[in-house]
Amino acid sequence: MATTKTATVTFRIDPAVKEALRTAAAREHRSIANMVEVLILDYCEHHGIAVSTRTVARPNTGKKG
Repeated sequence: MATTKTATVTFRIDPAVKEALRTAAAREHRSIANMVEVLILDYCEHHGIAVSTRTVARPNTGKKG
Protein backbone atom coordinates (compact mmCIF):
# COMPACT_ATOMS: atom_id res chain seq x y z
CA MET A 1 0.00 0.00 0.00
CA ALA A 2 1.33 3.43 -0.95
CA THR A 3 1.79 5.91 1.85
CA THR A 4 0.68 9.53 1.72
CA LYS A 5 3.37 12.07 2.49
CA THR A 6 2.31 14.69 5.01
CA ALA A 7 2.70 18.44 4.54
CA THR A 8 4.14 20.87 7.06
CA VAL A 9 1.97 23.82 8.10
CA THR A 10 3.25 26.67 10.26
CA PHE A 11 0.99 29.30 11.80
CA ARG A 12 0.76 31.60 14.80
CA ILE A 13 -2.10 31.56 17.29
CA ASP A 14 -2.90 33.24 20.57
CA PRO A 15 -1.25 31.45 23.52
CA ALA A 16 -4.66 30.86 25.14
CA VAL A 17 -5.90 29.15 21.97
CA LYS A 18 -2.75 27.02 21.89
CA GLU A 19 -3.35 25.96 25.48
CA ALA A 20 -6.97 25.08 24.67
CA LEU A 21 -5.74 23.04 21.69
CA ARG A 22 -3.21 21.25 23.90
CA THR A 23 -5.93 20.48 26.45
CA ALA A 24 -8.32 19.19 23.77
CA ALA A 25 -5.59 17.01 22.27
CA ALA A 26 -4.69 15.58 25.67
CA ARG A 27 -8.32 14.74 26.43
CA GLU A 28 -8.57 12.88 23.12
CA HIS A 29 -5.16 11.20 23.62
CA ARG A 30 -3.92 12.83 20.40
CA SER A 31 -0.94 14.86 19.32
CA ILE A 32 -1.56 18.55 18.69
CA ALA A 33 -0.98 18.00 14.95
CA ASN A 34 -3.51 15.18 14.83
CA MET A 35 -6.03 17.24 16.81
CA VAL A 36 -5.71 20.11 14.31
CA GLU A 37 -6.22 17.64 11.44
CA VAL A 38 -9.33 16.15 13.08
CA LEU A 39 -10.77 19.61 13.78
CA ILE A 40 -10.23 20.73 10.18
CA LEU A 41 -11.73 17.54 8.75
CA ASP A 42 -14.72 17.87 11.07
CA TYR A 43 -15.24 21.48 9.95
CA CYS A 44 -15.06 20.46 6.30
CA GLU A 45 -17.53 17.62 6.84
CA HIS A 46 -20.04 19.92 8.53
CA HIS A 47 -19.69 22.64 5.86
CA GLY A 48 -19.80 20.47 2.74
CA ILE A 49 -16.14 20.81 1.82
CA ALA A 50 -14.87 17.67 0.11
CA VAL A 51 -11.48 16.45 1.28
CA SER A 52 -9.63 13.66 -0.47
CA THR A 53 -7.45 12.25 2.30
CA ARG A 54 -6.18 9.11 3.92
CA THR A 55 -8.13 7.64 6.82
CA VAL A 56 -7.78 9.68 10.01
CA ALA A 57 -8.96 8.56 13.42
CA ARG A 58 -12.19 10.35 14.29
CA PRO A 59 -12.79 12.12 17.60
CA ASN A 60 -12.83 9.92 20.67
CA THR A 61 -16.38 9.94 22.06
CA GLY A 62 -15.44 7.89 25.09
CA LYS A 63 -17.58 5.01 23.88
CA LYS A 64 -16.10 1.58 23.48
CA GLY A 65 -17.36 -0.54 20.69
